[in-house]
Amino acid sequence: MKKVSLAILVSLSALTGAAYAQQDQGIQMSTDPAKAADVEQRAQDLQNRQQAMESAPAAPMKHHGKGMHHKKAAPAQ
Repeated sequence: MKKVSLAILVSLSALTGAAYAQQDQGIQMSTDPAKAADVEQRAQDLQNRQQAMESAPAAPMKHHGKGMHHKKAAPAQ
């Protein structure tokens, strides 16, 4: 009985996920100048961030060697 209930639950979850995925409206058009300016500003910010990441030198990675161990605190007396 538990296996049947689990199978039904999984099936319903899959159907719910498929129905939710189909709700995507795709590309939406807007004639609102404020929305257009906001989208353009975000695109410019992303482009600037990408250029900054490409031009910045890579930071060296820090890692502990095999011999590095943390010391344990002495027991309180």
